[in-house]
Amino acid sequence: MTDKKRAMKDPPIIAALFLHFPSIMLKLGFEFLKFKREAKKGGKIFRKELIEHGIDPKTASELSYIYLQSSNLREYLP
Repeated sequence: MTDKKRAMKDPPIIAALFLHFPSIMLKLGFEFLKFKREAKKGGKIFRKELIEHGIDPKTASELSYIYLQSSNLREYLP
């Protein structure tokens, strides 16, 4: 098989990416939502532990807010 025939037979990489783009974006969206849920759960546990160890609730809320900022996607975008 010549190179020209092989190039016509094999789909270009852009076409392959175009075909898989919706499923990739869907999977990334689900993973991001799962990450946010786990971060929120971790923030609640973090706040609860701070209060149990003697930090006042207002300070614990502020610290847990700072902790949750790392899961905010907008912080990483320019």
